[in-house]
Amino acid sequence: MSTSDPRPVTPHLSLGLNEATLGLLATAIVLFGAVLWSANGPNVERTDFSLTYVGARIVHQGMGSSLYDINLQMGLRNSLFAHPNPLLYEHPPFEALMLSPLAALPFRMAYLLWGLFNAALLLTLIFSLRPYLPWPKEDLAYFSLWLLFAPLGVALYQGQPSLLLLAIFAIAFISLAGLCLGLGLFRFQFVLPFAIIFLIRRKWRFLTGFALTSLLLGLLSLAAVGWTGLVSYIRFLLNIANNPQNLSYGSGVDMPTIHGFVYAILGQRISHLALNITVAVLSIALLVWIGLLWRPQIGRSSDDLMFAAAVAVSLLCGSHMFTHDFSPLLLPLFLASAYFSHSNFPAGQNRVLRILVLLMLVLFWIPPAYFVLVAWHRLYLMCPALLLFVFTSVLGAKYIGQQMPAVVNSVTADPR
Repeated sequence: MSTSDPRPVTPHLSLGLNEATLGLLATAIVLFGAVLWSANGPNVERTDFSLTYVGARIVHQGMGSSLYDINLQMGLRNSLFAHPNPLLYEHPPFEALMLSPLAALPFRMAYLLWGLFNAALLLTLIFSLRPYLPWPKEDLAYFSLWLLFAPLGVALYQGQPSLLLLAIFAIAFISLAGLCLGLGLFRFQFVLPFAIIFLIRRKWRFLTGFALTSLLLGLLSLAAVGWTGLVSYIRFLLNIANNPQNLSYGSGVDMPTIHGFVYAILGQRISHLALNITVAVLSIALLVWIGLLWRPQIGRSSDDLMFAAAVAVSLLCGSHMFTHDFSPLLLPLFLASAYFSHSNFPAGQNRVLRILVLLMLVLFWIPPAYFVLVAWHRLYLMCPALLLFVFTSVLGAKYIGQQMPAVVNSVTADPR
């Protein structure tokens, strides 16, 4: 049985008159063209960015302490838009503060600038992550898979910061810097579970950096809304958690999380308290399982697969998740594909693993899968698929680790 590391050789994008340059240029045209088209479209005011704009506008007008006043949000929303989005702004206060300069601009101009920033960020990720994502080998196929991943397009169109969260997880993958991960607390429901995994792993340096960034963002939130606003935000979040059927908060059946799945299956049969306890127990069990299994002794190859599993579990444990929130999953999908498709990866009894991973890749990379489930209000069915991806990634990491000899010296020298 081979003990070679199945980590593929890492390719680099070489710019010039070649396939990589043409692919990157075509991708840029598609992304920036899509933003310009959306900004001039008739339905732009119904995008999720309209909610962000409302939140930023409230802070910009000096009414931060009332940011989470539902009546204020609805009144301002209805005064700004003829056909407003029915959802409410539930993001952390520091996000509204940091985006408040955009609220000084007309809505379409603010949407355009934010969209161009996200398109540029996505293009930067595609280019800069290539050395760390060796699959597929063909550059055009690599670019195509980015464009085919529907959650990225949804995030770009809706003006959601999910692309920024993908970038933050990518930095965490490359450097495992807690300072950077803390910047993702605008989606705390996904970042905190990931930090808990590192707490279980006793990665104190990582957690120290994470805590410092969290403290900074907490101070920014306090500056934005004050103590009264923070208390209102906590009450607002509790109200969301206790009303998973409320469409203004986002219906639970439209969320591919453990909470969404349990609510869809048992929500009409058990109380809210029992529902929350069940979700909490399942989430904690998953986080502890990943944290205990992710040991540095198993080597960098399986370490990447464990990172992929950790990101997927963090998404599963998030209580509030929509289609665009799948965006960080693209990094785990690329990582898993690289290992299970490589020729050095052991075959034989792991053929089942390969087949399962292939099925997951097909499901997550087919755009209609998301749109059909959203239209049917059945996005919670993505939860079992995410769970299956987690288990296949963990099994793959474990099998690779069993083949590879432990290299204790290199492990102890690894700052992660």
